[in-house]
Amino acid sequence: MKNLLLVASLVLLLCFAFACQNKAEKAELEKFRAQAKLEEQNRELVKHFAEELNKGNVEIINEVCAPEYRIFSPSNNPKSLSREEELISLKVLLKAFPDFNWRIRELFVVGDMAIIWVILSGTHQGEIEGIPPIGKKVEASGMTIIRIQKGKVVEQWEEFDALGLMQQLGMELKPKEVKK
Repeated sequence: MKNLLLVASLVLLLCFAFACQNKAEKAELEKFRAQAKLEEQNRELVKHFAEELNKGNVEIINEVCAPEYRIFSPSNNPKSLSREEELISLKVLLKAFPDFNWRIRELFVVGDMAIIWVILSGTHQGEIEGIPPIGKKVEASGMTIIRIQKGKVVEQWEEFDALGLMQQLGMELKPKEVKK
């Protein structure tokens, strides 16, 4: 009888231990699924943003980006731009390059961050930054880091080959003359 009680107690203890372990595994699995779902939603948001920009729909910025959105492009502009300022900037860009294309080469999403390697291209058909149109197709690559919260882009950090783009537009880089 004592052996039977001991065996029954051990069986109950083992069942309890496995049941707790199973709950912990299920919780971990649910956490993993939620993370994967969030990352997929963020991936689709970034792709949708690019697709709409490629259609010339700059107003997409008001749908995809939060009101507090900021874009930073340290090599191009020391100041960050607000959502409204970026909208104006995109309109200027599309006026100069009506066939503007933002092609995603690679897209990595981890949590609330998206890292993108893009190829920017378009035909220079309008003035931009004082440079008259040359009618030539140009291309520049860039990297962008996007932070997303609650389904909206809140921050974007970008670096692209602005020097290469300017050279394609006919600009020259010359050293300053040294005063003797």
